[in-house]
Amino acid sequence: MDGAGEKHRNSEPLGHVGDPCIMVIFGASGDLTKRKLIPALYNLAKERLLSKAFAVIGFGRRGMSHEEFRDKCSQDIKEFATDLVDPDLWKWFIQRLYYVSGDVQDQNAYQRLQNQLAEADKKYGTQGNYLYYLATEPDLFSQIIQQIGAAGLSREENGHWRRVIIEKPFGRDFESALALNHEIRKVLSESQIYRIDHYLGKETVQNIMIFRFANGIFEPIWNRRYIDHVQITVAEDIGVGQRGGYYDKAGALRDMVPNHIFQLVTLTAMEPPISFDADAVRDEQVKILRAIQTLSHEEVLRSTVRGQYCEGAAGDQRVPAYRSEPSVPADSDTETFVALKLYIDNWRWANVPFYLRTGKRLPCRLTEIAIQFKSAPFVLFRKTSVGHLKPNLLVLHIQPDEGISLNFGAKIPGPLVRLGTVDMEFKYEDYFGSTPSTGHERLLYDCMVGDATLFQRADMVETSWNVVSTIQDVWQALPYRKFPNYEAGTWGPQEADDLMVRDGRAWRRCKQ
Repeated sequence: MDGAGEKHRNSEPLGHVGDPCIMVIFGASGDLTKRKLIPALYNLAKERLLSKAFAVIGFGRRGMSHEEFRDKCSQDIKEFATDLVDPDLWKWFIQRLYYVSGDVQDQNAYQRLQNQLAEADKKYGTQGNYLYYLATEPDLFSQIIQQIGAAGLSREENGHWRRVIIEKPFGRDFESALALNHEIRKVLSESQIYRIDHYLGKETVQNIMIFRFANGIFEPIWNRRYIDHVQITVAEDIGVGQRGGYYDKAGALRDMVPNHIFQLVTLTAMEPPISFDADAVRDEQVKILRAIQTLSHEEVLRSTVRGQYCEGAAGDQRVPAYRSEPSVPADSDTETFVALKLYIDNWRWANVPFYLRTGKRLPCRLTEIAIQFKSAPFVLFRKTSVGHLKPNLLVLHIQPDEGISLNFGAKIPGPLVRLGTVDMEFKYEDYFGSTPSTGHERLLYDCMVGDATLFQRADMVETSWNVVSTIQDVWQALPYRKFPNYEAGTWGPQEADDLMVRDGRAWRRCKQ
Protein backbone atom coordinates (compact mmCIF):
# COMPACT_ATOMS: atom_id res chain seq x y z
CA MET A 1 0.00 0.00 0.00
CA ASP A 2 1.24 3.52 -0.73
CA GLY A 3 0.18 7.15 -0.33
CA ALA A 4 -1.70 8.57 2.65
CA GLY A 5 -2.72 5.15 3.93
CA GLU A 6 0.87 3.90 4.10
CA LYS A 7 1.96 7.04 5.94
CA HIS A 8 -0.92 6.53 8.31
CA ARG A 9 0.05 2.94 9.09
CA ASN A 10 3.75 3.77 9.55
CA SER A 11 3.30 6.82 11.80
CA GLU A 12 3.59 6.54 15.54
CA PRO A 13 0.61 4.87 17.26
CA LEU A 14 -1.42 6.84 19.79
CA GLY A 15 -1.03 4.08 22.40
CA HIS A 16 -0.05 0.46 22.85
CA VAL A 17 -0.97 -1.36 19.66
CA GLY A 18 -3.37 -4.28 19.99
CA ASP A 19 -1.93 -7.78 19.87
CA PRO A 20 -1.60 -9.56 16.52
CA CYS A 21 -4.80 -11.54 16.05
CA ILE A 22 -7.62 -12.73 13.83
CA MET A 23 -11.13 -11.64 14.75
CA VAL A 24 -13.86 -14.14 13.83
CA ILE A 25 -17.34 -12.61 13.75
CA PHE A 26 -20.18 -15.11 14.07
CA GLY A 27 -23.26 -13.44 12.59
CA ALA A 28 -21.14 -11.41 10.19
CA SER A 29 -24.01 -10.69 7.80
CA GLY A 30 -26.14 -9.11 10.54
CA ASP A 31 -26.84 -5.55 11.68
CA LEU A 32 -24.35 -5.43 14.54
CA THR A 33 -21.45 -6.19 12.22
CA LYS A 34 -22.22 -3.49 9.67
CA ARG A 35 -23.40 -0.84 12.13
CA LYS A 36 -20.85 -1.23 14.92
CA LEU A 37 -18.11 -3.85 14.54
CA ILE A 38 -16.61 -3.05 11.13
CA PRO A 39 -16.77 0.75 11.73
CA ALA A 40 -15.19 0.25 15.17
CA LEU A 41 -12.34 -1.85 13.75
CA TYR A 42 -11.77 0.73 11.05
CA ASN A 43 -11.63 3.48 13.71
CA LEU A 44 -9.02 1.47 15.63
CA ALA A 45 -6.97 1.20 12.44
CA LYS A 46 -7.30 4.94 11.92
CA GLU A 47 -6.11 5.59 15.48
CA ARG A 48 -3.16 3.24 14.77
CA LEU A 49 -4.23 0.89 17.56
CA LEU A 50 -4.83 -2.09 15.28
CA SER A 51 -1.88 -4.38 14.69
CA LYS A 52 -0.58 -4.75 11.14
CA ALA A 53 -0.74 -8.48 11.86
CA PHE A 54 -4.54 -8.54 11.82
CA ALA A 55 -7.41 -10.07 9.86
CA VAL A 56 -11.18 -10.53 10.11
CA ILE A 57 -13.09 -13.67 9.19
CA GLY A 58 -16.84 -13.31 8.94
CA PHE A 59 -18.93 -16.43 9.61
CA GLY A 60 -22.61 -16.55 8.67
CA ARG A 61 -25.42 -18.54 7.11
CA ARG A 62 -25.65 -16.26 4.10
CA GLY A 63 -23.59 -17.57 1.18
CA MET A 64 -20.88 -15.09 0.15
CA SER A 65 -17.41 -15.17 -1.32
CA HIS A 66 -14.54 -13.17 0.19
CA GLU A 67 -14.98 -10.51 -2.48
CA GLU A 68 -18.73 -10.29 -1.97
CA PHE A 69 -18.19 -9.82 1.77
CA ARG A 70 -15.63 -7.10 1.11
CA ASP A 71 -17.98 -5.37 -1.33
CA LYS A 72 -20.80 -5.54 1.22
CA CYS A 73 -18.60 -4.01 3.93
CA SER A 74 -17.46 -1.30 1.50
CA GLN A 75 -21.08 -0.36 0.83
CA ASP A 76 -22.06 -0.53 4.52
CA ILE A 77 -19.17 1.65 5.69
CA LYS A 78 -20.45 4.50 3.51
CA GLU A 79 -23.60 4.56 5.63
CA PHE A 80 -22.28 3.65 9.07
CA ALA A 81 -18.78 5.15 9.26
CA THR A 82 -18.47 7.65 12.11
CA ASP A 83 -16.08 9.87 10.13
CA LEU A 84 -14.70 10.33 6.65
CA VAL A 85 -13.18 7.12 5.29
CA ASP A 86 -9.57 7.26 4.10
CA PRO A 87 -9.59 5.33 0.76
CA ASP A 88 -6.02 4.04 1.19
CA LEU A 89 -6.58 2.90 4.74
CA TRP A 90 -9.87 1.23 3.79
CA LYS A 91 -8.10 -0.59 0.96
CA TRP A 92 -5.53 -1.89 3.46
CA PHE A 93 -8.35 -2.89 5.81
CA ILE A 94 -10.64 -4.78 3.41
CA GLN A 95 -7.74 -6.86 2.05
CA ARG A 96 -7.81 -8.48 5.49
CA LEU A 97 -11.52 -9.41 5.37
CA TYR A 98 -12.54 -13.00 4.66
CA TYR A 99 -15.79 -14.93 4.85
CA VAL A 100 -16.84 -18.48 5.70
CA SER A 101 -20.44 -19.51 5.08
CA GLY A 102 -22.14 -22.21 7.09
CA ASP A 103 -24.54 -23.15 9.83
CA VAL A 104 -23.23 -22.81 13.39
CA GLN A 105 -24.35 -26.40 14.07
CA ASP A 106 -22.45 -27.84 11.09
CA GLN A 107 -19.12 -29.39 12.07
CA ASN A 108 -17.88 -29.14 8.49
CA ALA A 109 -18.29 -25.35 8.62
CA TYR A 110 -15.82 -25.24 11.52
CA GLN A 111 -13.34 -27.26 9.50
CA ARG A 112 -13.62 -24.62 6.76
CA LEU A 113 -13.18 -21.94 9.41
CA GLN A 114 -10.09 -23.73 10.74
CA ASN A 115 -8.59 -23.85 7.26
CA GLN A 116 -9.27 -20.15 6.70
CA LEU A 117 -7.74 -19.28 10.09
CA ALA A 118 -4.59 -21.21 9.25
CA GLU A 119 -4.33 -19.47 5.87
CA ALA A 120 -4.79 -15.97 7.32
CA ASP A 121 -2.48 -16.81 10.23
CA LYS A 122 0.31 -17.72 7.83
CA LYS A 123 -0.29 -14.74 5.52
CA TYR A 124 -0.46 -12.02 8.19
CA GLY A 125 1.62 -13.48 11.02
CA THR A 126 -1.15 -13.26 13.62
CA GLN A 127 0.68 -15.70 15.92
CA GLY A 128 -2.30 -18.02 16.45
CA ASN A 129 -4.24 -15.43 18.47
CA TYR A 130 -7.99 -15.70 17.79
CA LEU A 131 -10.78 -13.42 19.01
CA TYR A 132 -14.30 -14.78 18.50
CA TYR A 133 -17.21 -12.34 18.58
CA LEU A 134 -20.66 -13.91 19.01
CA ALA A 135 -22.94 -11.41 17.26
CA THR A 136 -25.74 -13.98 17.02
CA GLU A 137 -29.00 -14.89 18.71
CA PRO A 138 -28.38 -15.67 22.41
CA ASP A 139 -29.76 -19.19 21.94
CA LEU A 140 -26.70 -19.99 19.80
CA PHE A 141 -24.00 -18.87 22.27
CA SER A 142 -23.51 -22.24 23.92
CA GLN A 143 -23.68 -24.19 20.64
CA ILE A 144 -21.03 -22.05 18.97
CA ILE A 145 -18.66 -22.31 21.92
CA GLN A 146 -19.14 -26.08 22.09
CA GLN A 147 -18.33 -26.33 18.36
CA ILE A 148 -15.26 -24.10 18.73
CA GLY A 149 -14.07 -26.38 21.50
CA ALA A 150 -14.76 -29.57 19.56
CA ALA A 151 -12.76 -28.22 16.59
CA GLY A 152 -9.80 -27.48 18.89
CA LEU A 153 -10.09 -23.76 18.21
CA SER A 154 -10.35 -22.71 21.85
CA ARG A 155 -7.12 -24.28 23.14
CA GLU A 156 -4.44 -21.90 24.34
CA GLU A 157 -0.96 -23.38 23.84
CA ASN A 158 2.50 -22.37 22.67
CA GLY A 159 1.98 -18.82 23.92
CA HIS A 160 -1.06 -17.89 21.83
CA TRP A 161 -4.43 -16.79 23.21
CA ARG A 162 -8.05 -17.53 22.33
CA ARG A 163 -10.82 -15.18 23.59
CA VAL A 164 -14.59 -15.06 23.12
CA ILE A 165 -16.75 -11.92 23.27
CA ILE A 166 -20.34 -12.73 24.18
CA GLU A 167 -23.10 -10.21 23.50
CA LYS A 168 -25.98 -9.56 25.88
CA PRO A 169 -28.40 -10.83 27.03
CA PHE A 170 -26.42 -13.41 28.97
CA GLY A 171 -29.32 -15.61 30.03
CA ARG A 172 -32.97 -14.74 30.69
CA ASP A 173 -32.93 -15.15 34.46
CA PHE A 174 -30.72 -16.40 37.29
CA GLU A 175 -31.13 -20.10 36.45
CA SER A 176 -30.44 -19.73 32.72
CA ALA A 177 -27.40 -17.48 33.35
CA LEU A 178 -26.06 -20.05 35.80
CA ALA A 179 -26.61 -22.84 33.26
CA LEU A 180 -24.98 -20.87 30.43
CA ASN A 181 -21.94 -20.10 32.57
CA HIS A 182 -21.67 -23.77 33.45
CA GLU A 183 -21.89 -24.86 29.79
CA ILE A 184 -19.29 -22.47 28.41
CA ARG A 185 -16.90 -23.10 31.30
CA LYS A 186 -16.68 -26.69 30.05
CA VAL A 187 -14.84 -25.27 27.05
CA LEU A 188 -13.37 -21.94 28.16
CA SER A 189 -11.63 -20.65 31.26
CA GLU A 190 -13.02 -17.48 32.83
CA SER A 191 -9.99 -15.55 31.57
CA GLN A 192 -11.03 -16.36 27.98
CA ILE A 193 -14.61 -15.08 28.37
CA TYR A 194 -15.43 -11.43 27.67
CA ARG A 195 -19.10 -10.66 28.37
CA ILE A 196 -19.58 -7.35 26.60
CA ASP A 197 -21.77 -4.41 27.58
CA HIS A 198 -21.42 -1.63 25.01
CA TYR A 199 -22.57 0.99 27.52
CA LEU A 200 -19.15 0.61 29.13
CA GLY A 201 -17.59 1.88 25.91
CA LYS A 202 -19.01 5.33 26.66
CA GLU A 203 -16.37 7.84 27.71
CA THR A 204 -18.38 9.16 30.65
CA VAL A 205 -18.94 5.67 32.02
CA GLN A 206 -15.21 4.99 31.86
CA ASN A 207 -14.60 8.38 33.45
CA ILE A 208 -16.74 7.69 36.54
CA MET A 209 -13.86 6.06 38.41
CA ILE A 210 -11.44 8.80 37.35
CA PHE A 211 -13.91 11.48 38.40
CA ARG A 212 -14.50 9.87 41.79
CA PHE A 213 -11.06 8.65 42.73
CA ALA A 214 -8.69 11.15 41.08
CA ASN A 215 -10.37 14.29 42.46
CA GLY A 216 -9.92 14.96 46.15
CA ILE A 217 -13.02 17.18 46.42
CA PHE A 218 -15.63 14.58 45.49
CA GLU A 219 -14.76 11.29 47.16
CA PRO A 220 -15.02 12.68 50.76
CA ILE A 221 -18.68 13.63 50.16
CA TRP A 222 -19.60 10.54 48.12
CA ASN A 223 -21.59 8.86 50.90
CA ARG A 224 -24.80 8.74 52.97
CA ARG A 225 -23.81 11.76 55.07
CA TYR A 226 -23.99 14.16 52.13
CA ILE A 227 -26.00 12.42 49.38
CA ASP A 228 -29.80 12.39 49.56
CA HIS A 229 -30.48 10.01 46.68
CA VAL A 230 -29.25 8.82 43.28
CA GLN A 231 -31.26 8.73 40.05
CA ILE A 232 -30.16 6.67 37.06
CA THR A 233 -32.13 7.14 33.85
CA VAL A 234 -31.76 5.26 30.56
CA ALA A 235 -34.45 6.72 28.32
CA GLU A 236 -35.09 6.03 24.64
CA ASP A 237 -37.37 8.06 22.42
CA ILE A 238 -37.73 5.27 19.86
CA GLY A 239 -40.02 2.26 19.95
CA VAL A 240 -39.02 -1.35 19.38
CA GLY A 241 -38.95 -0.96 15.60
CA GLN A 242 -38.19 -4.25 13.86
CA ARG A 243 -37.00 -5.90 17.09
CA GLY A 244 -40.51 -6.65 18.31
CA GLY A 245 -40.06 -10.42 18.17
CA TYR A 246 -36.95 -10.32 20.37
CA TYR A 247 -38.14 -7.54 22.63
CA ASP A 248 -41.48 -9.15 23.44
CA LYS A 249 -39.64 -12.16 24.87
CA ALA A 250 -37.32 -9.93 26.90
CA GLY A 251 -39.01 -6.73 28.04
CA ALA A 252 -37.43 -3.66 29.61
CA LEU A 253 -36.40 -5.37 32.86
CA ARG A 254 -34.43 -8.20 31.24
CA ASP A 255 -33.14 -6.06 28.40
CA MET A 256 -31.65 -3.23 30.45
CA VAL A 257 -31.55 -3.65 34.23
CA PRO A 258 -29.24 -6.62 35.03
CA ASN A 259 -26.64 -5.38 32.54
CA HIS A 260 -26.54 -1.71 31.51
CA ILE A 261 -28.19 -0.15 34.54
CA PHE A 262 -26.54 -2.33 37.18
CA GLN A 263 -23.16 -1.58 35.60
CA LEU A 264 -23.86 2.12 36.12
CA VAL A 265 -24.96 1.42 39.70
CA THR A 266 -21.78 -0.48 40.55
CA LEU A 267 -19.43 2.14 39.10
CA THR A 268 -21.31 4.87 40.94
CA ALA A 269 -21.43 3.07 44.30
CA MET A 270 -18.30 0.91 44.45
CA GLU A 271 -15.46 1.37 46.95
CA PRO A 272 -12.03 2.41 45.64
CA PRO A 273 -10.30 -0.67 44.18
CA ILE A 274 -6.74 -1.40 45.25
CA SER A 275 -5.63 -0.92 41.62
CA PHE A 276 -7.02 -0.66 38.09
CA ASP A 277 -6.34 -4.35 37.58
CA ALA A 278 -9.41 -5.99 36.01
CA ASP A 279 -10.22 -8.30 38.91
CA ALA A 280 -9.56 -5.63 41.53
CA VAL A 281 -12.17 -3.38 39.89
CA ARG A 282 -14.67 -6.18 39.34
CA ASP A 283 -14.25 -7.43 42.91
CA GLU A 284 -15.55 -4.07 44.13
CA GLN A 285 -18.38 -4.05 41.60
CA VAL A 286 -19.66 -7.46 42.63
CA LYS A 287 -19.59 -6.39 46.30
CA ILE A 288 -22.13 -3.70 45.42
CA LEU A 289 -24.35 -6.16 43.58
CA ARG A 290 -24.29 -8.48 46.57
CA ALA A 291 -25.13 -5.56 48.87
CA ILE A 292 -28.29 -4.55 46.97
CA GLN A 293 -31.19 -5.40 49.27
CA THR A 294 -33.34 -8.19 47.89
CA LEU A 295 -36.95 -7.08 47.61
CA SER A 296 -39.64 -9.13 49.33
CA HIS A 297 -42.80 -9.92 47.36
CA GLU A 298 -44.59 -7.05 49.11
CA GLU A 299 -41.71 -4.65 48.38
CA VAL A 300 -41.82 -5.57 44.70
CA LEU A 301 -45.41 -4.33 44.57
CA ARG A 302 -44.47 -1.13 46.41
CA SER A 303 -41.04 -0.31 45.00
CA THR A 304 -41.27 -1.31 41.33
CA VAL A 305 -43.30 0.05 38.42
CA ARG A 306 -43.84 -1.41 34.97
CA GLY A 307 -45.39 0.22 31.96
CA GLN A 308 -46.25 -0.29 28.31
CA TYR A 309 -46.71 2.53 25.82
CA CYS A 310 -49.83 3.17 23.82
CA GLU A 311 -50.26 5.37 20.76
CA GLY A 312 -48.85 8.84 21.19
CA ALA A 313 -46.63 11.52 19.71
CA ALA A 314 -42.93 11.64 18.91
CA GLY A 315 -42.30 15.25 18.05
CA ASP A 316 -44.87 16.21 15.42
CA GLN A 317 -45.59 12.62 14.38
CA ARG A 318 -48.12 10.16 15.71
CA VAL A 319 -46.56 6.82 16.59
CA PRO A 320 -48.22 3.45 17.16
CA ALA A 321 -48.80 1.61 20.41
CA TYR A 322 -46.38 -1.15 21.41
CA ARG A 323 -49.05 -3.78 20.66
CA SER A 324 -49.26 -2.44 17.09
CA GLU A 325 -45.53 -2.73 16.43
CA PRO A 326 -44.33 -5.42 13.96
CA SER A 327 -44.07 -8.96 15.45
CA VAL A 328 -45.70 -7.91 18.76
CA PRO A 329 -48.85 -9.81 19.84
CA ALA A 330 -51.98 -7.68 20.04
CA ASP A 331 -52.50 -8.73 23.67
CA SER A 332 -48.84 -8.54 24.78
CA ASP A 333 -48.26 -7.96 28.49
CA THR A 334 -44.52 -7.24 28.04
CA GLU A 335 -43.30 -4.11 29.80
CA THR A 336 -41.56 -1.34 27.84
CA PHE A 337 -40.88 0.78 30.95
CA VAL A 338 -39.42 -0.06 34.36
CA ALA A 339 -38.83 2.05 37.46
CA LEU A 340 -37.24 0.65 40.62
CA LYS A 341 -36.31 1.89 44.06
CA LEU A 342 -33.38 -0.04 45.56
CA TYR A 343 -31.11 0.27 48.58
CA ILE A 344 -27.47 -0.77 48.90
CA ASP A 345 -26.96 -2.34 52.30
CA ASN A 346 -23.47 -1.18 53.23
CA TRP A 347 -21.87 1.53 55.39
CA ARG A 348 -21.39 4.09 52.60
CA TRP A 349 -24.92 3.93 51.18
CA ALA A 350 -27.15 2.97 54.13
CA ASN A 351 -30.64 4.54 53.71
CA VAL A 352 -29.73 6.29 50.44
CA PRO A 353 -32.31 5.27 47.81
CA PHE A 354 -31.23 4.52 44.25
CA TYR A 355 -34.05 5.26 41.80
CA LEU A 356 -33.64 3.52 38.45
CA ARG A 357 -35.78 3.87 35.33
CA THR A 358 -35.61 2.87 31.70
CA GLY A 359 -38.14 2.82 28.91
CA LYS A 360 -39.07 3.03 25.26
CA ARG A 361 -40.98 5.91 23.62
CA LEU A 362 -40.06 8.45 26.28
CA PRO A 363 -39.76 12.17 25.41
CA CYS A 364 -36.04 12.10 24.65
CA ARG A 365 -32.97 9.92 24.31
CA LEU A 366 -31.05 10.29 27.55
CA THR A 367 -28.70 8.33 29.79
CA GLU A 368 -27.50 9.99 32.97
CA ILE A 369 -26.56 9.47 36.60
CA ALA A 370 -27.86 12.24 38.87
CA ILE A 371 -26.40 12.60 42.37
CA GLN A 372 -28.61 14.83 44.51
CA PHE A 373 -26.97 16.09 47.67
CA LYS A 374 -28.73 16.92 50.91
CA SER A 375 -29.85 20.51 51.39
CA ALA A 376 -27.82 22.84 53.59
CA PRO A 377 -29.46 23.94 56.88
CA PHE A 378 -31.93 26.79 56.25
CA VAL A 379 -31.37 28.54 59.61
CA LEU A 380 -29.06 31.22 58.15
CA PHE A 381 -31.70 32.40 55.66
CA ARG A 382 -34.80 32.56 57.87
CA LYS A 383 -34.95 36.38 57.93
CA THR A 384 -34.20 36.88 54.24
CA SER A 385 -36.34 36.72 51.11
CA VAL A 386 -34.99 33.27 50.33
CA GLY A 387 -37.90 30.86 50.42
CA HIS A 388 -36.01 27.58 50.26
CA LEU A 389 -32.60 26.18 49.43
CA LYS A 390 -32.29 24.09 46.33
CA PRO A 391 -30.08 21.03 46.85
CA ASN A 392 -26.85 20.72 44.87
CA LEU A 393 -27.02 18.34 41.94
CA LEU A 394 -24.18 16.57 40.15
CA VAL A 395 -25.10 14.93 36.84
CA LEU A 396 -22.94 12.53 34.81
CA HIS A 397 -24.29 12.79 31.26
CA ILE A 398 -23.59 9.58 29.35
CA GLN A 399 -25.58 10.10 26.16
CA PRO A 400 -26.27 11.74 23.81
CA ASP A 401 -23.95 14.58 24.95
CA GLU A 402 -21.21 13.15 27.15
CA GLY A 403 -20.12 15.35 30.02
CA ILE A 404 -20.60 16.37 33.66
CA SER A 405 -22.61 19.22 35.18
CA LEU A 406 -22.76 20.65 38.70
CA ASN A 407 -25.72 22.70 39.91
CA PHE A 408 -25.32 25.07 42.87
CA GLY A 409 -26.77 28.25 44.32
CA ALA A 410 -25.32 31.79 44.05
CA LYS A 411 -26.49 35.24 45.14
CA ILE A 412 -28.31 37.27 42.51
CA PRO A 413 -26.74 40.77 42.31
CA GLY A 414 -28.75 43.46 44.11
CA PRO A 415 -29.58 44.82 47.54
CA LEU A 416 -31.74 41.84 48.58
CA VAL A 417 -30.50 38.36 49.46
CA ARG A 418 -31.85 36.32 46.58
CA LEU A 419 -30.52 33.00 45.33
CA GLY A 420 -30.18 31.89 41.75
CA THR A 421 -29.17 28.56 40.32
CA VAL A 422 -25.84 28.24 38.53
CA ASP A 423 -24.84 25.38 36.24
CA MET A 424 -21.20 24.50 35.68
CA GLU A 425 -21.02 22.25 32.64
CA PHE A 426 -18.22 20.21 31.19
CA LYS A 427 -18.65 18.61 27.76
CA TYR A 428 -16.08 16.19 26.40
CA GLU A 429 -16.32 17.60 22.91
CA ASP A 430 -15.64 21.18 24.06
CA TYR A 431 -12.55 20.31 26.09
CA PHE A 432 -11.01 17.35 24.31
CA GLY A 433 -12.49 17.53 20.84
CA SER A 434 -14.71 15.03 19.12
CA THR A 435 -13.50 11.46 18.65
CA PRO A 436 -15.82 9.61 16.26
CA SER A 437 -16.84 6.39 17.93
CA THR A 438 -19.36 3.55 17.78
CA GLY A 439 -18.89 2.75 21.48
CA HIS A 440 -17.23 -0.59 20.66
CA GLU A 441 -13.68 0.63 19.94
CA ARG A 442 -12.44 0.62 23.53
CA LEU A 443 -14.03 -2.75 24.25
CA LEU A 444 -12.59 -4.47 21.18
CA TYR A 445 -9.19 -2.95 21.85
CA ASP A 446 -9.25 -4.05 25.50
CA CYS A 447 -10.03 -7.60 24.44
CA MET A 448 -7.12 -7.55 21.99
CA VAL A 449 -4.71 -6.55 24.76
CA GLY A 450 -6.30 -8.83 27.38
CA ASP A 451 -7.79 -6.15 29.66
CA ALA A 452 -11.10 -7.46 31.05
CA THR A 453 -11.85 -4.49 33.35
CA LEU A 454 -14.89 -3.33 31.37
CA PHE A 455 -16.30 -6.83 30.86
CA GLN A 456 -18.61 -8.72 33.20
CA ARG A 457 -17.31 -11.66 35.19
CA ALA A 458 -19.44 -14.76 35.79
CA ASP A 459 -20.22 -13.86 39.40
CA MET A 460 -21.30 -10.35 38.34
CA VAL A 461 -23.76 -11.74 35.80
CA GLU A 462 -25.21 -14.29 38.20
CA THR A 463 -25.52 -11.82 41.08
CA SER A 464 -27.23 -9.25 38.82
CA TRP A 465 -29.84 -11.78 37.77
CA ASN A 466 -30.30 -12.87 41.36
CA VAL A 467 -31.16 -9.28 42.37
CA VAL A 468 -34.01 -9.06 39.85
CA SER A 469 -35.23 -12.66 40.23
CA THR A 470 -37.86 -11.79 42.84
CA ILE A 471 -39.19 -9.00 40.61
CA GLN A 472 -39.42 -11.43 37.70
CA ASP A 473 -41.24 -13.99 39.85
CA VAL A 474 -43.81 -11.51 41.17
CA TRP A 475 -44.45 -9.93 37.79
CA GLN A 476 -44.90 -13.35 36.20
CA ALA A 477 -47.30 -14.48 38.94
CA LEU A 478 -49.30 -11.23 38.81
CA PRO A 479 -49.57 -10.05 35.17
CA TYR A 480 -50.35 -6.33 34.94
CA ARG A 481 -53.93 -5.90 33.75
CA LYS A 482 -53.88 -2.21 32.85
CA PHE A 483 -51.50 -2.23 29.88
CA PRO A 484 -50.98 0.01 28.01
CA ASN A 485 -50.60 2.59 30.77
CA TYR A 486 -48.59 5.49 29.33
CA GLU A 487 -48.70 7.44 26.09
CA ALA A 488 -45.75 7.34 23.73
CA GLY A 489 -43.81 10.57 24.15
CA THR A 490 -44.45 10.87 27.91
CA TRP A 491 -42.33 9.96 30.94
CA GLY A 492 -44.00 6.65 31.69
CA PRO A 493 -46.95 5.71 33.88
CA GLN A 494 -48.22 7.87 36.72
CA GLU A 495 -47.14 5.18 39.19
CA ALA A 496 -43.49 6.01 38.40
CA ASP A 497 -44.02 9.62 39.51
CA ASP A 498 -45.90 8.37 42.57
CA LEU A 499 -42.89 6.23 43.50
CA MET A 500 -40.87 9.42 43.94
CA VAL A 501 -43.64 11.67 45.29
CA ARG A 502 -44.24 9.31 48.21
CA ASP A 503 -40.66 10.06 49.28
CA GLY A 504 -40.97 13.81 48.71
CA ARG A 505 -38.81 13.66 45.57
CA ALA A 506 -39.25 13.97 41.81
CA TRP A 507 -37.69 12.55 38.66
CA ARG A 508 -35.48 14.80 36.57
CA ARG A 509 -36.80 15.75 33.14
CA CYS A 510 -34.63 16.25 30.10
CA LYS A 511 -34.60 19.55 28.25
CA GLN A 512 -36.63 18.81 25.15
